[in-house]
Amino acid sequence: MTTSLSHETPQDTTAENPEVEYGRSAEGFLAARVGETAFAMLPARRGGHYLATGWRVGRPIAEWHRADFYGHSGALADESAFRSMVAENAEPQREKRALDGKDLRSAANTPWGASQGATLYADGVVCHSTAGHGGFHLSAERNRRVHPMLRSDGGWYEEDAEWAVVAISFPQLFTVFERRCAERTIKDNWPDAWEAISGTILQAGESRERDRRAFEHAHACDWVVVSAITSKHESGFVEVISTLGGKRGPGTEERRFLVPSGEYHVGRFGFVIDEARHLVYSGPSDFVGWR
Repeated sequence: MTTSLSHETPQDTTAENPEVEYGRSAEGFLAARVGETAFAMLPARRGGHYLATGWRVGRPIAEWHRADFYGHSGALADESAFRSMVAENAEPQREKRALDGKDLRSAANTPWGASQGATLYADGVVCHSTAGHGGFHLSAERNRRVHPMLRSDGGWYEEDAEWAVVAISFPQLFTVFERRCAERTIKDNWPDAWEAISGTILQAGESRERDRRAFEHAHACDWVVVSAITSKHESGFVEVISTLGGKRGPGTEERRFLVPSGEYHVGRFGFVIDEARHLVYSGPSDFVGWR
C-alpha cells in the first residue's frame, strides 16, 4: 500500500539536526539537503517510494526536479522512513566538515565548461563546479594511483558516477557514508573493476550492470519491448513495439504486440513478450511512425 504524503511545503532546518533542510520540490515531492548531498522521496514504478540521491544541487529545494537525482538508495515505507534516512546522514556531514576541504576560486577549463568554483580535497584532488555539471580533477601523480580499469586518461571524473572512482581511490578524503555510496556506484557501473579490486565475486542483485548483462543474455532471442502506448483502438490493451533482445538502431526488425493493460509492468530492464499469450498486432496504430 502506498502511503499518502501530505502536501504542505516544509522548509525547515530541524533543531535536532541543524545540517538538514527539508522542502517540497518544484514537482511536489519531499526532498532534503544535507550539506552537499540532496535527497528525495520519489515514487517507485511498482508502487511505494524509494530514496533518491543527488549531489551539489545548488538551487533552492523548491526549484529541484526529478532529473537532479541519479542515485537509488533503497525502498521507503513512508515519509517517516525518509526523514529517518536523511537524519542518519547528518552525522557524516559533520565528519565531512572535519575533513576540512578548502573552497577555491577557479577559472579552469573543464570537460563540462568553465569552472565557477572549486573545492580542494587534498593536493592534486580538486572538485570543480560549472554552470551545468562538474566533477573531480586529479593531478598526474594522483591519477597514476587510480586502478587502471577505472583510470581516466585526462584525470577528469564527472560528478554523476565517476566521482566514486576518486572516492575509492582516496577513501581518507571522504566520509564513511560517501565511501559506502561510492562502493555501491562502482558495483553498479563497473562490476568487473570492483571484482578485480576487491577480490570478491558479485552475486545476482549486487550490480545493476551485471544484472543488465544477464538479462540481455537470457533474452537475446526474445522480443523485448522498446516502446509502448495505451491503445485507443483496442480497449484494455497496451500496444507495444518490440525487437529481439531489445536492440535498437537502423535495420532492426520490429514487431507490434498487444499486451493486457493490467499485465504490462516494465521491469528493471524491459518487458519480455510471451509469444504464447501476447498477440502479434497489425491493426491501426497509435504510434506516429506506424500510422
